[in-house]
Amino acid sequence: MTEQINAADWQAKVLDASGPVLVDFYATWCGPCKMMAPVIDEVATEKAGAVSVYKIDIDENPEVAQQYGVMSIPTFIAFKDGAPVKKTLGAQPKEKILELLA
Repeated sequence: MTEQINAADWQAKVLDASGPVLVDFYATWCGPCKMMAPVIDEVATEKAGAVSVYKIDIDENPEVAQQYGVMSIPTFIAFKDGAPVKKTLGAQPKEKILELLA
């Protein structure tokens, strides 16, 4: 299961993480976001222990979304050593999400 985080968690969970991190920027009203939720949960399960996978609601944490230029959702950003390294927008097949982590 994917862990929900907020702006208060951001520094510790994403920027200070010792390993790779995948963040799903979403909103509760977003249809494609709901469609992607099981895919992201699957990736989180498959990559458990190797990659941290988090979800952040852009309506509740607009400052984080703005900081990373999230203009449409869902947006998926892979982080390494606290820096964004890859990004993709919209509903994607699982393989595309896994490519972010390669």
